[in-house]
Amino acid sequence: MPYSHHSHSGQFCKHATGLLEDVVKEAINQGFEVYGLTEHVPRYRAIDLYAEEKDISVESLMTQFEAFLNEATRLRDGYASALRLLIGLETEYISALDLEGLSKILKAHKGRIDYIVGSVHHVNEIPIDVNFDTYQRCLDNIIPPIHPADSTEADQGRERLGIFLETYLDAQFDLLSKFHPEIIGHIDLCRLYTPDLRFGDFPRAWDKLERNIKFAIAYGALFEANAAALRKGWRTAYPGEDVAELILLHGGRFALSDDSHGPHAVALNYLPTRDYLLRIGVRELWTLERTSDPNAGGRHTAPVRVNGNWWDHAFWVGK
Repeated sequence: MPYSHHSHSGQFCKHATGLLEDVVKEAINQGFEVYGLTEHVPRYRAIDLYAEEKDISVESLMTQFEAFLNEATRLRDGYASALRLLIGLETEYISALDLEGLSKILKAHKGRIDYIVGSVHHVNEIPIDVNFDTYQRCLDNIIPPIHPADSTEADQGRERLGIFLETYLDAQFDLLSKFHPEIIGHIDLCRLYTPDLRFGDFPRAWDKLERNIKFAIAYGALFEANAAALRKGWRTAYPGEDVAELILLHGGRFALSDDSHGPHAVALNYLPTRDYLLRIGVRELWTLERTSDPNAGGRHTAPVRVNGNWWDHAFWVGK
């Protein structure tokens, strides 16, 4: 203890800061035992570049990702005596090109990539976590079914929101089905700007959420308790309480992630994340370790339970 399974650096992610090696050094400084390096996979269309990427090309994203794998391997070997580094990636699913590209990356780098953080950041090809304006544009572009003449604007807005949630969850299920990611990344990112939303108020979305959770549990995935939600204004980590309780109800297992975007964010908000997990009854945490046997996705990692009472570890003292 502690552990994190999701991280980024400014060296390989334009909306993060710092060198990857400095992220690793900070993890060592804070006493981490396991730290996952999981930069974003490339995107394949110029339209999918973010504002901060205006000076780079789509082609250079692949070069950047391959440079990440090389640097992560160097760091894993160089710091092996101080920290167990895992080399992973965080997925994108904007269009079918992203899934095709991910398949090629996994094939080309088989044996180098320990695990996948399975994340969705777009709905109908529009980013949903960049800022509120792009999120709202995504909602506005959803065309709800024809409503009765007496339906209100609020009714139609609610219908759009329900379709938005269902579309997100269907994309997530597609990703889970094709690649069996070992870590389910911020499963309820779709409500980033509506943290008080409850999936139970949208029965079709709730059913799809439950489907995704049960499927992930069946093949052995871990759900990340992602502390980044707290720095984005949530009162809890991802997932929110209703989703976390549904995961626990079906026997799902949690793994800690700081989703750091630079050395300054290593273990950021871990203490309130600990308190939140204890409040909702999470008494077991899990991490990944390398194994000789392939898992459901064909990669060589497996979940292992953190020994003892994870919340009593000396790491938490003084946090």
